[in-house]
Parts: sequence; C-alpha cells; structure tokens
Amino acid sequence: MIVDDEPWARRRIAALLKSEPDVEVAGECRGGVEAIEKIPELSPDLVFLDVQMPECDGFDVLEAIGPERMPPVIFATAYDKYAVRAFDAQALDYLLKPFDEERFQQAMGRARKELKLGKGASEALRAVLEAVRGQSKFLKRLAVKSGGRVVFLRAADIDWIEAAGNYVTLHVGRDRHMLRATMNSLEPKLDSEEFVRIHRSTIVNLDRVKEMHPWFHGEQVVILKDGTQLPVGRVYRNRLHEYAGGGQV
Repeated sequence: MIVDDEPWARRRIAALLKSEPDVEVAGECRGGVEAIEKIPELSPDLVFLDVQMPECDGFDVLEAIGPERMPPVIFATAYDKYAVRAFDAQALDYLLKPFDEERFQQAMGRARKELKLGKGASEALRAVLEAVRGQSKFLKRLAVKSGGRVVFLRAADIDWIEAAGNYVTLHVGRDRHMLRATMNSLEPKLDSEEFVRIHRSTIVNLDRVKEMHPWFHGEQVVILKDGTQLPVGRVYRNRLHEYAGGGQV
C-alpha cells in the first residue's frame, strides 16, 4: 500500500513497483485518515508511508493502528532530520525524498528479506514513536470511526471510559465514541498520572473528578465536574485514594 498526500509521489512509487514482478499494489491512500481505515481492512504485506502529511501524519497512522498491528513499513520523508535519526537508530528503512531508483531497490531488497524472515517491527516502530513524540509511551491521541469518518481525540479531552464488550465508550463532553478495544488492553496505554481505573468497567480522567462520596452498603461513588456519578469498585478504591493523595482506606 502506498500512503502519500502528494499525487506525484504516489505515481513515482507505483511506477517503480511496476518493475517488481512479485509485487501487487493493494491500494493508494491520499492521506493518513484514509490509511487508518484501509490498512486494517486490506492487510497489505508492506506499506510505503509518508511522514509529513496534513491533518494526520505518518506517526498519527502508527499511533492509531498500533505498532503491533502495522505491517512492515518503508517511510518516506522530505526533510524531517529528527525522524530520520530515529529510523536509523531502530534500523527501520526510509526513503529520503527525492530518491532515485537505486535507493528504491535497496529499500525493496531489505523489505523482501524482512518479509521472508517474518521479522516483526512492532518494537522498533514503538521506539520510533516514543523518540519522535517526546519519549512518552502513552497515547496522546486516539482515532475512532464516527459516522463514516475518522475522528481524532486528544486523550486529555476524554472525561471517562466505559467498557462495552469488545469495545469501549469514550465519553467526551456530550459526545460518545466507540473504540474497538478492551479495558485491559487500553488501560496500560493511558498515562497513569491522568487516568485511573475505578471499576472493572470504568476508567476516569482524574482532572474531571470533583468529589468522592460514600454510597449505599459501604460503597463509594465518584462525582465528575459535570455531575456524572460513577461507582467505585472495592478492589480499586485504595488505588483511587492513593492517586488523590489520601492514602488507603
């Protein structure tokens, strides 16, 4: 799959791939949002991914899909020297625009070897994300499908998260967004200084918490600044008090 917002760049890569008898172009994407939808849908073996794209860049694509779900990637970049250093450090291949046919062939040869060996690049991709995004291993943005489009949400804008089977519901003000993920898979990706699990089916943004009150039968309830009331599970109560600076109860 070829992902690039510039038509000439997509044409250039597609033309070079025509001389590769064992390669079929599964599709082309004109930007990151389209790539987030098509990469999981078409499951290509290799992705040419542009780094600099408006609205949603190559790193947004990696974050949204997840390094563990991304196929091998050959990055394309025009000028981001910091990103190039990150690629070099993790031995990930990239094409520095404008690239010639010889450099393209080198990248393809390397990709073939990795595909033949079945080498996964998830750890390397994750390390690149951490290097470029400021050493943070936590999600800063989430991409969710809504009404046939992809919406980017800042993690800090989420009020609370509710389990819904194999999905979670992200509560953002009056809006609700469904994300295909489980609570157990999402929790470690969120900054524990900002988000805390208060129930097996609830994660809350600590900045949105106003009060915590006793509830029926010795239970407790968290009240958010917008008035939302969320029960606190017994096994999570001490953790919440520790985050709030109140010690164990």
